[in-house]
Amino acid sequence: MNTDLGTVSTLLVYGAMACYTVAMVAFAVDVSALGTGAAKDRRRRAAGIGMALTWLAVLVLAAGTLLRGLAAGRVPWANMYEFTLMFTFFLTAIFLVIQQRRDIRYIGVGVTLLSLLALGLATAVLYVEADGVQPALDSYWLVIHVSVATLATGLFGVSALLSILQLVKGRGEGGPRSPEPEASGGVPAAADAPVGGVATAQAPTRVSPLSRVVEALPASVDLERIAYRLNAVGFVAWTFTLVAGAIWAEHAWGRPWGWDPKETWTFVIWVIYAAYLHARVTTGWAANKFAYFALVGFVALLANFYIVNIFFNGRHSYSGL
Repeated sequence: MNTDLGTVSTLLVYGAMACYTVAMVAFAVDVSALGTGAAKDRRRRAAGIGMALTWLAVLVLAAGTLLRGLAAGRVPWANMYEFTLMFTFFLTAIFLVIQQRRDIRYIGVGVTLLSLLALGLATAVLYVEADGVQPALDSYWLVIHVSVATLATGLFGVSALLSILQLVKGRGEGGPRSPEPEASGGVPAAADAPVGGVATAQAPTRVSPLSRVVEALPASVDLERIAYRLNAVGFVAWTFTLVAGAIWAEHAWGRPWGWDPKETWTFVIWVIYAAYLHARVTTGWAANKFAYFALVGFVALLANFYIVNIFFNGRHSYSGL
């Protein structure tokens, strides 16, 4: 173990957290500007600052993760602390990749906040010194199984944030109905007809800052479509994680499946997302129901990582995975 590299790695993680913090503030300023009545097509300088700092954060985090691996002499995803570093990296990287094709800077606040919370918990609670792994984990399956699991977690994380935004936008779209159109022939509808020859003035509608922000968001159907695609890719990655874990268990423990708490919860998560994808292509549910489904899946994933790993005894307990 190289103590100096481990120390520098930790400092870089703190540096990434600082970048995420400032980026989160910049994204929040950008979104709040809409609430004050700023035009949707304004030059979004605060969002640009947020994006630049998010790029910096992911690069600094990647460097810190790489040095962590060099300090330990292995791949840097063998315990809960390192898994969090990788998950956060993928969460941010996926956000940045999608942003190259679609403007999703509106979830920048959520991405940076989730990243900051994950890294804060990792450094404060989950941190362990960079070191080797136990014999059962010393396998090429560690490289394959866990790396794909972190990728899937990042995909599901971005999808969950989009689903939250979809629910918010969906409520805004389902608000009061628009005014009735004019009657045919250009004659005003009866409700708008003058009374006693004098037109009645309509009272101005007060629009709240939150309503302005929601109005500026992409359509809920577009948000749901992106979330669905991410969940579909994440499901493939999670399926591979499940299968690879079973193969690794056969090599390490002589059995592919033993209903260990970690194995069970991994399967439960797979079932939730499988049901979500099946319902998405076979039912006529409203889009909001799919969003709730996706959020339940991500909450189950977080429970698997932060509750099952820590509080349930099983063969995975010693590894923190």
